[in-house]
Amino acid sequence: MNVILLSGGSGKRLWPLSNEVRSKQFLKLFEREDKTYESMAQRVVRQIRSVSANANITVTTGMQQKSAVRNQLGDVVDVCVEPARRDTFPAIVLAAAYLKKKKDLSLDDVMIVCPVDPYADDHYFKNFELLERVAASGQSNLTLMGISPTYPSEKYGYIVTQEWDNRDSYVRRVVEFKEKPGTKEAECLIRKGALWNSGVFAFRTGYILDIAAKYVDDTDYMYLFENYEKLPQISFDYAVAEQEKNMGCIEYKGRWKDVGTWNTLAEEMSSDTLGNVRLADNCKGVNVINELEIPILACGLENVIIAASADGIIVSEKYASSFIKPYVESMDQRVMYKEKSWGEYRVLNESRYAMSIRLHIRSGKAMSYHCHHNRDEIWIVLNGKGMITIGERTKVAGIGEVVVLPAGVRHSIEAVTDMEVMEIQLGESVSDSDVERFAFE
Repeated sequence: MNVILLSGGSGKRLWPLSNEVRSKQFLKLFEREDKTYESMAQRVVRQIRSVSANANITVTTGMQQKSAVRNQLGDVVDVCVEPARRDTFPAIVLAAAYLKKKKDLSLDDVMIVCPVDPYADDHYFKNFELLERVAASGQSNLTLMGISPTYPSEKYGYIVTQEWDNRDSYVRRVVEFKEKPGTKEAECLIRKGALWNSGVFAFRTGYILDIAAKYVDDTDYMYLFENYEKLPQISFDYAVAEQEKNMGCIEYKGRWKDVGTWNTLAEEMSSDTLGNVRLADNCKGVNVINELEIPILACGLENVIIAASADGIIVSEKYASSFIKPYVESMDQRVMYKEKSWGEYRVLNESRYAMSIRLHIRSGKAMSYHCHHNRDEIWIVLNGKGMITIGERTKVAGIGEVVVLPAGVRHSIEAVTDMEVMEIQLGESVSDSDVERFAFE
């Protein structure tokens, strides 16, 4: 099974926990059986693996989210990085070419495309096997998986289908799409048997690359990567699905939800609180998520969501929390929390010429070998042990070690155990862009 997971999003609807780097799919808010927490991305990969242990899973994402993907999913997935943000059609084309080259897929091999963040039962992913089988049979050029709707939602697109003569009974012909209709039209569509559009579909590799060939001279992966801007900046639905005449659809009847707002997320929380939180007895229907070390106390509130992170704090009536996006877009601030391939960092304080950051470096992981040209840095090891490289010299560093790194000096750190490090940046520029990376000699 070859699965392409689409990972994007601007991180606005679940602010302040999410941002342009840490979108909703990376928030660890879902409790496992062992009482630890996992993100939607981790949950989806785990569920796919439960259906197909050897599935080729490729996450297609922008450069900003590459580190978060690697941090959370490690090497159990491949990562296809988009050179620029251009929408789902070019992203899927690039991922298809990547799989053909890196996994040596034939033009007849089937690919399944799925968002990285559906919240569904394991049976949802069991349907991928049926989807793959239908796509491989050639019954249709493009095969969708629709969701049996539970209410007339205005948030989802609808797939209108009809019976298909001389085809398998579980496959219906797609007649048309209806994009986010009003409630009354949605009720009418449901009565006619329309399905929610889950954004999951399957096709043979050659099918999508043939369509891409209409826009570019070559569909080799490296050529597409280097000429990415030649692909149209449009959605897959518009470029492919709405133009395709031979399209089938299978139905999923189980639990499925788009957990994309604080209101819908609160419905799936296993506990009313997460983090350092106290709820008074006179609170009702209140959910609080606190990533800060200081406590949050809530009293006398009803039907409210509270979330706090290094990026900010939201206090909102649950229904109203679905409409925060334009307010978040009006804010202009530095991203204060990022996941990196080696761990994570959290900005503690910043001013014009200085910034302090707390780094968590996971055991066995290492930063790149790099330098900064416009700032000095000071590292203070708060916990753990690692190997710090300064120029051509490497030394062991433990708790209490203080390392001064002048501008222009190449440096790196590799954690022997989990490490907590305070980083202080000083200089004319404390910009994230002030970094030059090198290979170890």
